Amino acid sequence: MRWLVGWSSAATGPAPTGESRAVIPVGAQLLWGGPDPLWAVGDWRPDEVRVVQADPETRLAVFGICGATNDQLRVGLFAARGGALRHLTAWPGSYTAVAQVGRRITITGDLAGARPVFHTPWDGGTAYATAALPLADLVEAGLDVGHLAALLACPDTPEAIGSGTPYEGVRRVPPGHALVLRGGAREIASYEPTASLAVAAPQLAPEQAVDGVREALVEAVRARLASPRHAPDPDGLDGLDPGPVPGMGPAERRAARGGPAPGVGADLSGGSASGTLALLAAGLPGAPGSLGGHGERLLAVTFNDLATNGDRAHHEAELERARSIAANPRLHHVVVAAGEEALPYADLGTGPLTDEPGPSLTLAGRHRRRLLAGSADHFVGHGARQVLDAHPARLADLLLDRRRRHLLRPATALARADGPSAQSVLVPFTVYRAARRLARTPYGAGVADTARRLMERQFADEPVADGAVDASLAALFWCRPGPAARWLTGEALAEVSVRLGDAATRSPGSSRPGGHRARAALARQAADHRVFEQAAEVRNQRLHAPFLDNQVVLACRALPDTLRVQPGARAAVLRSVLSGAGVRDLPAGWGATSQPTHTAAVRAGLRGAVGTLVQLFDTPLLADAGLVEARVVRKALRAAADGAPLPLDGLAELVSTELWLRRLLSRRGTCWTGAAAPRQRAVAGGVGPRPGAEQPVLRRP
Repeated sequence: MRWLVGWSSAATGPAPTGESRAVIPVGAQLLWGGPDPLWAVGDWRPDEVRVVQADPETRLAVFGICGATNDQLRVGLFAARGGALRHLTAWPGSYTAVAQVGRRITITGDLAGARPVFHTPWDGGTAYATAALPLADLVEAGLDVGHLAALLACPDTPEAIGSGTPYEGVRRVPPGHALVLRGGAREIASYEPTASLAVAAPQLAPEQAVDGVREALVEAVRARLASPRHAPDPDGLDGLDPGPVPGMGPAERRAARGGPAPGVGADLSGGSASGTLALLAAGLPGAPGSLGGHGERLLAVTFNDLATNGDRAHHEAELERARSIAANPRLHHVVVAAGEEALPYADLGTGPLTDEPGPSLTLAGRHRRRLLAGSADHFVGHGARQVLDAHPARLADLLLDRRRRHLLRPATALARADGPSAQSVLVPFTVYRAARRLARTPYGAGVADTARRLMERQFADEPVADGAVDASLAALFWCRPGPAARWLTGEALAEVSVRLGDAATRSPGSSRPGGHRARAALARQAADHRVFEQAAEVRNQRLHAPFLDNQVVLACRALPDTLRVQPGARAAVLRSVLSGAGVRDLPAGWGATSQPTHTAAVRAGLRGAVGTLVQLFDTPLLADAGLVEARVVRKALRAAADGAPLPLDGLAELVSTELWLRRLLSRRGTCWTGAAAPRQRAVAGGVGPRPGAEQPVLRRP
């Protein structure tokens, strides 16, 4: 895991540097010292950390992939010196910027939340980092059980989660904000454009908005390909270490190096979003995927799941589309065949400790097999659904804008999505009525209603939303209980209900429910992508998710709601993006969803691992924390494995949180060293031996 860490001290004057410091991160590289030091920790590539300096007290550090030149970084530094923050967030790529102007330090997060910033009071000042666990170690923080309860009860509800983390006293900077420190004092400042939060922001014409998405995506992909590490070398090894003789294929080079193949790759089995990125990366002139004798073709990976017997026709169609796209001479196609060992929930006993829990922990082993066949720089389409698709709550926004006729096509498409039935004729009216109810519900009333539902456990007897209509109707609320809420204890639900009750008295960032819910869904996806990136990490490989970049998020927000809500809007936008980039011959069925194969794989994995999962919840740490009853979860796991219509996403959240807790409590050592380093790791103070057992026990504060 790679992270940056620093602090702003209330003290004045010079501070010791290097090994003489009382507290330093383990394995860190000091970028600058003084009373406000900054370190880079982990296996950062040389081009992923850049520092520009105007004078001894004015400097800027950029961590990650940033498409700005050094001259542009200097211009951004001068703008930051005057207090302008947006200049630090407007470059292509995915990065974190740290600007120091005298004793004022500014650390920018991103709009999605994929590159968060954390902070905590420490030593009379404020410590900050791009990972929460190191800060928790620094202050020897205990576990925030209430935050875990909120993550399980309402995972996509900012009102419940707030700015907290699983560690007491460690806070998160909200998406679209920056942390500003002055002599140890902290301030959270927004840099997000005001127009994006307005009640009725002016929208671009559809064609102009799609052109903006194409330009943003092309620049995002180009920022990854323009890195110095991709400069072609005489052997065609893309600037990596001189390895085996030229002419070896990606698989042979990967085997010889013990890591991913050099160069750039992408998924073709991840849907239209990752396929779009693959075609854009392969087609940009001068990129590593270009033809000309110097660079390799882009490595396109298709995951062929041999262990599921779900919708075979859908599965074969997905493979055929991947083969058609891979016929492009700029692509080298690799099919990864996997059996039962690659199903979800397989190989749960091993894996790295992530910064926070997330459902991706149950899928990490499966995805790691696919990523091992990829390249050193691998594109994924995470976030495309959240930034391009219309959240169902946007139907209420259309009603607020008096655009009732634009609800007809999406409501009719929902009626057809679940097949013909006696009730299908009533679906458009049902959807319209739910959207009108949401449009007329004030924010505070909507949040308070969710708090009441948690207290009354109304979700327990509701049917599982197993169709497009049910899922859309369930999303037409300001906020809703999550799929795991039904298995939480009354005490945990009461605590989350109190959080929601407090939030109901505050004013929202936006009075439009569609925009509000869309931002919450994006933040949820970005947080899970970050967990996925850490859990499925492959040595010497970087995952790139351009759809989560600031400029791509902003360009997608400019898409009119009337365009978003149309059936097949995401595929249509991506087709236009590729057409504008010169890619027009797409296979039939391109843009079809891959959800059916994913659901079948989860079902099969749950059936195969039910014994291990039940054993995992014999003496769960979640029960020690008062969040669940072990007997209830074991019963649910057995029922789901037998095919009962239970929310599989909720079970994945319970399993992943239990796994994360066990890995967290079994770790050894801390992230810090030095004479004044913390004496114990984070949450160690809340752990003690269970009488008559070897397993540690959590104590609820």
